[in-house]
Amino acid sequence: MQPWPLRYRDVAPGQRELQGSHAPSGVAFTVLAALSGMEREYIRDRTLEGHESARARGKAIGGAAVTDENMPSMALHLRDQDLSLRDIAARLVITSGKKKGRRPSAATVLRMLRDHDQQTAT
Repeated sequence: MQPWPLRYRDVAPGQRELQGSHAPSGVAFTVLAALSGMEREYIRDRTLEGHESARARGKAIGGAAVTDENMPSMALHLRDQDLSLRDIAARLVITSGKKKGRRPSAATVLRMLRDHDQQTAT
């Protein structure tokens, strides 16, 4: 049983548009979706303001550094041996900090090698 009758009306040859009244629950859903979008933007803006404020106070934003001065040279040596990023990451070890003794991710190795390549290119 459908309380609101729906009918089709020709708009243009080959196209049809659905006509009829919309359910009140659909309107409520639209309003709630708009409010959640506004809230998401507000949270994002506040987060960015917090990051800017922290940077102005000299605080570091992001995770702990996992690379040291020796890691890029070792990664370059392993890359010269045509090893994949995963293989390079599996052979490197973090030597200090909160993640001491663990291995860096392949993304960290990629970022480290890309930064090195950009520094040597300029």
